[in-house]
Amino acid sequence: MASLGAYGKVDEAKQERLDARRKTRKRVTIIALSSIVFVGVLVAAVVGGINSSKDGRKGGSDYQSVSTSVKAVCDGTLYPDSCYSSLNPLVHSSQDDQPVKLFKLSVQVAKDELSRASQFFSENGPLLPKGITDDKMSIAALKSCRELLGLALDHLESSLSTAGDLSLFEAMEDLKTWLSSAGTCQQTCMDGFDHNASLESLKTSVSKYLQNSTEFTSNSLAIMNQFAKLAKSLKLRRLMSLPSAMDDMPHWLSPKDRRLLQSSTLSTSKMKVDVIVAKDRSGKYKTINDALNAVPEKSQKRFVIYVKKGVYNENVRVEKSKWNVMMFGDGMEATLVSGSLNFVDGTPTFQTATFAVFGKGFIARDMGFCNTAGSIKHQAVALMSTSDQSVFYRCGIDAFQDSLYAHSNRQFYRECNIYGTVDFIFGNSAVVLQNCNILPKVPMPGQQNTITAQGKIDPNQNTGISIQNCTIWPSGNLSSASTFLGRPWKNYSTTVYMGSMMGSFIDPKGWLPWTGDTAPDTIFYVEYKNFGPGSSTKNRVNWKGLRNITNKQATKFTVKSFIDGDKWLPETGVKYKPGW
Repeated sequence: MASLGAYGKVDEAKQERLDARRKTRKRVTIIALSSIVFVGVLVAAVVGGINSSKDGRKGGSDYQSVSTSVKAVCDGTLYPDSCYSSLNPLVHSSQDDQPVKLFKLSVQVAKDELSRASQFFSENGPLLPKGITDDKMSIAALKSCRELLGLALDHLESSLSTAGDLSLFEAMEDLKTWLSSAGTCQQTCMDGFDHNASLESLKTSVSKYLQNSTEFTSNSLAIMNQFAKLAKSLKLRRLMSLPSAMDDMPHWLSPKDRRLLQSSTLSTSKMKVDVIVAKDRSGKYKTINDALNAVPEKSQKRFVIYVKKGVYNENVRVEKSKWNVMMFGDGMEATLVSGSLNFVDGTPTFQTATFAVFGKGFIARDMGFCNTAGSIKHQAVALMSTSDQSVFYRCGIDAFQDSLYAHSNRQFYRECNIYGTVDFIFGNSAVVLQNCNILPKVPMPGQQNTITAQGKIDPNQNTGISIQNCTIWPSGNLSSASTFLGRPWKNYSTTVYMGSMMGSFIDPKGWLPWTGDTAPDTIFYVEYKNFGPGSSTKNRVNWKGLRNITNKQATKFTVKSFIDGDKWLPETGVKYKPGW
C-alpha cells in the first residue's frame, strides 16, 4: 500500500530522480530522528530514574538492562513491558538501535506474532470445539476473524515495506493510518463474539491468542506517533524541503475527465467506461459482482464501471486485490444495491454489508446502498468500507441499525444521504462526512436513536468521525423517540460535529452513554459552531470527554488535516472543502 505508484507509472528518468530524492531524504531523516531519540534518551533516563526510585516499576534488573534507545521509545507506549521484552533481545549492536530500525523491528515483531496467532483461527484450528459443525455463529465469527487478521497482516506488511522504501517523514501519515487499521482489524475480530452469551468463552480464547499481537501493534503505532510529535515540535519537517516525489507522479484522471466527474451528470458518451452493468442486458454484465471479477488485480489504473438504473439484489464485495475501482450509477434513488443479511439471522455484523469495499482507492458516485432486513433484525449494514482513500459522492446509504460501517483507513463522504436508527454511522476509520444529509428514522418501540458510535481503541490511533457542514434532519415523525448525536462505543471514542445544522428533535442531553449513566473521561466529543434548534449545548450531559475547542483545533478535523485529503482527493475529481 505504499503511497508512491498508486495511480500510475513513471519512466526510468523520473524513477532515477525519485530514487535520488528518497536516498537524500532518508539520510536526513535518520540524522534528524537520531537527534530526536538522543534527546528522548536523556529525558527518559532522568524521568525513569526518578520513577524507578519511587516505586521500582517495570521489572527491576530486567528493566535496568534495557538499552537506552529501546527504553526511550518503549517508555512512550501503552505496553512498555511487552515493548521492552520484544525489542531488547533483537538489539545486538549500535546499528540495531537506530530509531528507524527500532520502528521497523517493532512492526516486524507485531507481524511475526500476528502470523503465529492467525494459525489458531484456521478452519481446523483449536478455537472451534471438536465435533461442532452446526454452531453457525462460532463458524461465522471465526471466518470473519480469518479475513480481518489477513487485512491486519496486509497493513503491517505495507507499513514494514514502506518504512524501508521511504523516509519516515514522507510516509508518516500512511504509516499511522495502516497501523491504526491493523489494530482496528484485530479488535473487530474480537468484537465479533459480542452480543451472544454462547460465544463468551470463545471470545476469551480469541482475546488470549491476540493479546501479544494487539499490544505489539499498539507499540509500533505509539513509536511512530512519538517521532511525528517530536518532529513537529522541533519543526524538522523544514529539513525535508525537497520537492515531494508525488509532484512528479502522473495522474490517472485527466483534467477533462476530472471536470466531467465534477459535473452534475455523467454520461458514458463523455467518459471512458471499462464495463457497463445493466439489468436489461444492455450492458456486458447483469450483476455488479460479475463486473468486479473483470477488474484487473492490483491495477494501477482507474477501472470505471457504469451501473445502469435498476435494483441489484446482491451482496457486493470489492475485494482487497481490486484497486482503483470507480463505480457510478444513474442516481442514488435510481441505481440501488439491495441486501438483507443481518445479525439476528446468524451473520456477524462485519459480514452483513450489502456493499463491502476492501480494495484501496475506491470511488462511488450516484448510487444507493440499502439493507432491507428491518429494525427487528438489529445489526444490518448497508455499506461498509475498509478501503484506504475511498470516496462516496452523492450516494444513498439506507438501513436501520449500523447502516454505514466506516470500518478503517481514510474515507470521505460528500453530499450523501445517510439513514438509520441505532449507531447508524459507526466504525474506527478516519472519516470526514461533508455536506451530507444525516436522516434518523423511526426506531422500534422503546428504542432510542444514536447517530454515531465511534470505536477508537487506542489514543495513538489517528481515527474518528468528523461531521462537517451537514444537515441533521428527521426522516419521519420522531416525536415519540429520543435521538442523540452518538454514544462512545470504545474508550477513546472520537466524534466531532462542526458547522452543521441540527433539527429540534435532537435530545437536549446530546449524547448517550454506552452503559451506565456516564462515559469514560478519555473520549473526545466536540460540537463546534453548529446551528439550528437542536444545536444548543446548554443542557448537554456533563462529561469530561465533551471538549471545548478553538478554531485552530477544529482545523485538525478538516479534510486537509484529518484525512490528509489534499494529497489524494484532488485526483479523484470529487469536489471538497479542504479546511474550515
